[in-house]
Amino acid sequence: MSNRKLTKKYYFSVEGETEKWYLEWLKNRINECEEATCKVAFDVSVQKNPLKRAKSLTVTGKTEIWHLSDYESDELIHVKQFIETMDNMKAAMNIGKQITYRFGYTNLTFDLWIILHKINCNSSYADRKNYIDPLNRAYGESFENMDEYKHEANFKRCLKQLTLNSVRDAVARANNIMIKNQEKGYCQVEYKGYKYYRENPTTAINEVIEKIMSDCGLQK
Repeated sequence: MSNRKLTKKYYFSVEGETEKWYLEWLKNRINECEEATCKVAFDVSVQKNPLKRAKSLTVTGKTEIWHLSDYESDELIHVKQFIETMDNMKAAMNIGKQITYRFGYTNLTFDLWIILHKINCNSSYADRKNYIDPLNRAYGESFENMDEYKHEANFKRCLKQLTLNSVRDAVARANNIMIKNQEKGYCQVEYKGYKYYRENPTTAINEVIEKIMSDCGLQK
């Protein structure tokens, strides 16, 4: 009898290279793990427009895509971009391809998710550049700014510190953030079927990561 594991496929559109590098890292760690009950394949496209991503896909049957996006600030330009993203996700589900778009947003940015793999980050920040301090503290680095941290070699050096236990820790910390938001009385905004908090820190990336880990029998 064959002991080959089945492979589950997941689709993503992401807005930056760090998100893609992270997903590649996660895929490799899961596929190397003997305890995993299945292998995973990630179809990841760096594409800010979910509608363009959906139109480019050739799929048969029902397909779920996760879009990883940032709520960078309450400035009009960033709010407009965030709303347009949800507009495009909704439009992508109406092009006759049986696509369902799910929203893995982070407020302020994806960098919060990376921090949560190592430490709690419950502080509210006015600007994404402020994440550099908790990033340096979490990873024992001394990056001068976010651009230096996001350099491919530097980012991947941080990833090397992580394990699947780190992923489980990030999921738990993110879930705790959402619980605290409810306890504080924050109200989610609902738009075209998508819900999000205007307050930070907030992230919904944990939902898809927890699902993947659970599908593979790794969410202990």
